[in-house]
Amino acid sequence: MFNKIITLYSDREYFDNVRRIALPIIFQQFVFALLNMLGVVFVGQKGDVAVAAVGLAGQVAFLLNLVHFGIISGAAMFTAQFWGRQDIPNLRRVLGLCLMFAISASGVFFAISQFVPEWFLSIYSKDPSVIAIGADYVRTFSWTFLFMAVSASYIFVMRSTGSVKLPTYVSVGTLSLNTFLSYSLIFGYFGLPELGVQGAAIAAVISRALECGVLLYVIYAYKFPVAATFKELTDFDLAFTARVIKPMLPVMLNELFWSLGITTYNVIYGRMGTEAIATVNIVSPIEQMAFVIFVGLANATSVLVGNRIGAGKEDEAYLYGGRSIGLGIAGGLLLGVLLQVFKVPALSLFNVSPEVLQNAKSMVNIVSIFLWVRVNNMTIVVGILRAGGDTRFSLFLDGIIIWLVGVPLAALGAFYFHLPVYFVYLCVMSEEVTKWILGIFRWRSRKWIHNLASQMEGI
Repeated sequence: MFNKIITLYSDREYFDNVRRIALPIIFQQFVFALLNMLGVVFVGQKGDVAVAAVGLAGQVAFLLNLVHFGIISGAAMFTAQFWGRQDIPNLRRVLGLCLMFAISASGVFFAISQFVPEWFLSIYSKDPSVIAIGADYVRTFSWTFLFMAVSASYIFVMRSTGSVKLPTYVSVGTLSLNTFLSYSLIFGYFGLPELGVQGAAIAAVISRALECGVLLYVIYAYKFPVAATFKELTDFDLAFTARVIKPMLPVMLNELFWSLGITTYNVIYGRMGTEAIATVNIVSPIEQMAFVIFVGLANATSVLVGNRIGAGKEDEAYLYGGRSIGLGIAGGLLLGVLLQVFKVPALSLFNVSPEVLQNAKSMVNIVSIFLWVRVNNMTIVVGILRAGGDTRFSLFLDGIIIWLVGVPLAALGAFYFHLPVYFVYLCVMSEEVTKWILGIFRWRSRKWIHNLASQMEGI
């Protein structure tokens, strides 16, 4: 057994490729998580209601991000394989489809945010003050949605070609600017007006607009592989669109069902009271900090597995997936221990009530225990199954299990047994355990390996 493990992790090429792709993404995610946590800390200085309001308003962006992720990761499984075959024209056609769908989705969420934000936020909370602050915030923040659609589409497709440094540099600069502007506009520093939580929304709009503009300028100035002309982006017919959408559709449905499930979790937390949703909102950025390494690992796995399937190296794709699963288990256990070490100083940054703080400590304990399971699920779904074109099983694993297991148990815990928020969160983890067991069996079966690029020949 020990010799098998040594053999499995003796491939230097795997680690070199993971390091090359994952490290810039890890750095980007670390900065994102750190600055996001600082943003919550800034807002948290205004009290529990402000934290709850901005957190609930962020649900609109959260849902849109998941819709974008479904569209873009569905497209990326094609672009990774096309890049493995050096098929640039088809890569650019898929990018064009991706942009069309992502911008359309942004338009729908923008309309909701502008015209009926109170209705949307009332799904999560009945606290009038939370809804009022949140509605004002999201009306301003929603102007970022169009910029996010364009930036995310280009960034994800660039990653599938192995170009990860430029998106990292641009995103880190944007996030740094956003944090500076948020701090200045929330509290009225450096000669800027004190706007409270509305300042955080204005900072986000300015930062996202600059991110999109700088990203596009550099891509086209230096002629990256994704620097497609308008004609190249729109050079697809119904036959091509149908062949791309067929495997993409389960991914989009996956993200839709999963995002609605996560939304239902947040509805449950919100209906448990302002303290419960405030607890979840201050633990969330700490979770993001713990996940930064594994987001990079999952993205690197997706690129490497997809490239190898596209190049006809299916055995290597299988082995690369297995190596990433093992790294996720070891890394998740280690990070769980580190979370326990740093949870008290991290939570002490938030100016919230003692009840919220105590609940948050208990929730971090549960996060620590189940971190390795959740890390593996992300790697299996995003890094392996989707990269292999196994989108139907991914839909079942990620989009259906949440409704069969997690949501019913969380609702029972909250409204029938009246458990505290951290025990309701423990009920949610039942979904993750179920997904992990089924996902491991699927990886071992090799039924997830589908060469999508070869199926597009002649179209």
